[in-house]
Amino acid sequence: MVQESNGGLPAPQELETFLSPEEKNKEKIVNTYNMTKDAELGDFDPFTERKLDNPTSNNDTLTHLLKASLGTGILAMPLAFKCVGLISGIFFTILVAVVCTHCSYILIKCAHVLYKKTKKTAMTFPEVGQAALENGPQSLRKFANGFRIFILVSLFLTYFGTCSVYTVMISKHILKVVAYYMNTPEKEVEIRIFIIALLLPLIFMAWIRNLKYLAPVSMIANIFMGLGLGITFYYLVGTGDLKVDNIKNMLIKPPNQWPDFFSLSIFAMEAIGVMMPLENAMETPQAMLGYCGVLNKGMSGVTFVYILLGFLGYLRFGENVQDSITLNLHDSDIPAQIVNVSIAIAVYCTFGLQFFVCIEIMWNSLKDKFSKRPDLADYIMRTIMVTVCVLLAVAVPTIGPFMGVIGAFCFSLLGLIAPAFIEVITYWDIGFGPCKYLIWKNVLVLFFGLFALIFGTKDAVINIINEY
Repeated sequence: MVQESNGGLPAPQELETFLSPEEKNKEKIVNTYNMTKDAELGDFDPFTERKLDNPTSNNDTLTHLLKASLGTGILAMPLAFKCVGLISGIFFTILVAVVCTHCSYILIKCAHVLYKKTKKTAMTFPEVGQAALENGPQSLRKFANGFRIFILVSLFLTYFGTCSVYTVMISKHILKVVAYYMNTPEKEVEIRIFIIALLLPLIFMAWIRNLKYLAPVSMIANIFMGLGLGITFYYLVGTGDLKVDNIKNMLIKPPNQWPDFFSLSIFAMEAIGVMMPLENAMETPQAMLGYCGVLNKGMSGVTFVYILLGFLGYLRFGENVQDSITLNLHDSDIPAQIVNVSIAIAVYCTFGLQFFVCIEIMWNSLKDKFSKRPDLADYIMRTIMVTVCVLLAVAVPTIGPFMGVIGAFCFSLLGLIAPAFIEVITYWDIGFGPCKYLIWKNVLVLFFGLFALIFGTKDAVINIINEY
């Protein structure tokens, strides 16, 4: 029998069928710092034990991931570049993308390790946090349930608020086209009418109960988002003049404006809430990780598009760039109207995937009480939740300014700080690597998260005060 030269375990996929039980028991030589094989230790294989009625393929998962990350936040990237400048914007966008992707990566990686420890085949984000503490240091185990509830409530509020923002976004893009053909100023058209009109379509979208069946919807969303962004790119480089005459003042901006960039970009890119639902529905969950895994492939493409739109949008409109790049387009142009309609359809098709997080949280807390007729109870719950979400948007149709607070406060806690904490606790008894690099790495992530949390939230709250 051949072992690896570093004394670690051989790859079980290749050798386990050739080993007798006695030989397997002898193979307990474990390198404490061999991080890549932590999820492979032991005889329990959560991936072969996982049984799904409608598993998603890698391409389905990639489609969902692209749709979750290419949301309405991308339209604010030129405004984000305005806050930091062209050169700083490129580097800061890459920084945010790397940190957000890494935090999603370590959350899934820790889940795979905890599957082995707990003998489970799937977990939600809150369950991963709870399992990490329950299997961590003795002094922290009493906080496991509290940590689960904290993540649960934060996730629900974050994505419920995000879906309300999406409802307003869809209505605003439709309103722009309707107001033009009514020959009426936008301010004189009541946006609440459009929000209420979305109630039934959004309910039908929320009634799609399986991620497998949401994959075609996400593909449609990607197509329309691609169409809208493609025409927008045409406006940026194919019409008008770029602001190259004032480019020296656009390269780097003062640091006092940087927090706005991080709050906007984190809101735009962060998709931590959908990572575990996507992983749990995969036919091959291992494919989510790795250098060329689904996660890295999807986020690499997303990062490139974000940089391109932010750079060209700010270079085209300069200091006149508005909150959404579509607001800078002329409503009288047919291509601009196509952009508005395409973005509205894309965001509508995204609603189901984003709302899936809220539905999963709520249903897991209620399903034990409706064991007799679970399907009917599920549909009623989905209908009520969508109705409340739409009513929230009707009550506060200027909910857009709250995007900064959601990005800075909620996503900083959930997408950056929580995964770093979970990784440290998960590897507490496994090892932190040479020179305890895992600790130092997560300290840097913690500082980045705290910076976005404190300064981004402060500036976002000031913007809300100014708005009202």
